[in-house]
Amino acid sequence: MPQPELEPELTVVLPCLNEAITLADCLREISAAIAAGKIDAEIVVADNGSTDGSQTIATQHGARVVPVAAKGYGNALRGGIAAARGRFILMGDADGSYDFAHIPRFLERLRAGADLVMGNRFAGGVQPGAMPWKNRYIGNPVLSFLGRLFFRTGVRDFHCGLRSFSAEAYRRMDLRTTGMEFATEMVIKAKLLGLRLEEVPTVLRPDGRDRPPHLRPWRDGWRHLRFMLLFSPRWLFLFPGLALMLAGGGAGTMLVRGPVQVGSVCFDVHTLLFAAFAVLIGFQAVSFAALGKFFAIRAGLRAPDERFEKLLRAATLEVGLIVGSVLALAGLGLSAGAVLIWGRHGFGNLSPQAMLRLVIPGALALTLGCQIALTSLFLGVLRLDTREDRP
Repeated sequence: MPQPELEPELTVVLPCLNEAITLADCLREISAAIAAGKIDAEIVVADNGSTDGSQTIATQHGARVVPVAAKGYGNALRGGIAAARGRFILMGDADGSYDFAHIPRFLERLRAGADLVMGNRFAGGVQPGAMPWKNRYIGNPVLSFLGRLFFRTGVRDFHCGLRSFSAEAYRRMDLRTTGMEFATEMVIKAKLLGLRLEEVPTVLRPDGRDRPPHLRPWRDGWRHLRFMLLFSPRWLFLFPGLALMLAGGGAGTMLVRGPVQVGSVCFDVHTLLFAAFAVLIGFQAVSFAALGKFFAIRAGLRAPDERFEKLLRAATLEVGLIVGSVLALAGLGLSAGAVLIWGRHGFGNLSPQAMLRLVIPGALALTLGCQIALTSLFLGVLRLDTREDRP
């Protein structure tokens, strides 16, 4: 009987799209690192439709070629990782910019229990001409800082393409994106799932290609930033929404009693109207943050949050409908009071400053009550149990 093929300890995955000029050198460097470290490893080249003979070069240097039809950086990596047989996986670009001699330092951290090991190019050294100034001094530092701020990753080089992880951690991360956001999603998911993240220094060299890189700094930078913002509703919706509600509520409380003079500036009903708008917009943002987080947890994009679950248990459909109804009735009461005052004056002209101090709070309470009720109903729909199978 044939013996079952043993799984290697490490799989090195290289996404490839027309990298004939640099691919052979990368594969030789990887093979030398594997041999020097006596690592049981395989090399997988995830080919994304090369037309320059990259597939032949990969095969000649002992790599296993995995064709990936779906275009995109993330798709190529997903295809290559899906075909990997190793317990640990290391990914890196095939353009000659990364030093694959550093493979042992990544593997050492994985063996010690790390789930995701990131390369840090700023700690290891960025060679002259290896990174455009806007990436080195603006893009990478800003995005890495936001990653630490939004998700507390502790990672100093958020977008280093040379990184390694265990196959089990990759399965747990269940990555969904198919483009450049793939690398960002990996770090965010690892942190949200409580996986162990570490960094090791690595070197970034000028790539050896004779054409511009696939990366588009401003476009791809915006895609990474957009993904981080959408994945962190606290910073995009919750905190700004709460700030708007507090500012609008505070200003409205002062202005509903009468004009407020600050130096030579008089704030009156016009400011009261904008304060009411701030409360409404703020509530919309806060409710979207809650609904977005609930959906992300339900879809498996985020890990469950015990504090959020407690809040949801308290914010039942019935509670939302009651609070919304009370506010709506209060708004109707204020509006009815304004109509009665208008009637006492024969439905003629009234002082706008006096009447709007009733009308604006009344309209705000009525609208906010309806929003709370509708948000509660929508959350109730999301909470419905649904069948996973299809008939």
